[in-house]
Amino acid sequence: MDTWVWIAIVVLVIAVIAAIVWEMAARRKTAALQEQFGPEYERAMRVSESRRDAENELSARRERRATLDIRPLSASARDRYADAWREVQASFVDEPTASLVEANRLVLIVMRERGYPMDDFEQRVADISVDHPNVVDHYRAANAISADAADDRMTTEDMRQGLVHYRALFTDLLGEDGEQLRQAR
Repeated sequence: MDTWVWIAIVVLVIAVIAAIVWEMAARRKTAALQEQFGPEYERAMRVSESRRDAENELSARRERRATLDIRPLSASARDRYADAWREVQASFVDEPTASLVEANRLVLIVMRERGYPMDDFEQRVADISVDHPNVVDHYRAANAISADAADDRMTTEDMRQGLVHYRALFTDLLGEDGEQLRQAR
């Protein structure tokens, strides 16, 4: 065979190997993002125009998170916040709207103390989704309920659901599995 035929065969083989390696790397990236983000990965897929866009968005979140100084709460801070949460829940019966507002405030305080930036809501959601992907939808739901409660468009049951959503995130944010809060329940 001529030299040019051998060159064409080698180039073709290299191209096939490169395509296989690229596909394997893409699958590994997808699997890693799915494992890290869990349900948030599926949500990103639903709202994005393509898998590539969704995965790039999640990767950008992870890269931003790596630059943040997120720290755990001290044991005394966890105890103090767990006590504050119990007070929020206890006040719900008499003042459901105020209790919901206080739950939101308490979540924001804990986020700030842990080191999460307090940019706009969507940025907080993106930052939280990296470390707490299983409860970030609770935060979205609680925020929506809180906004509607402020406009007097929510029933007491809706506000109770909002409090439940805040509690899911709050417990996760406490760290150490939110042990004191779980024991209280």
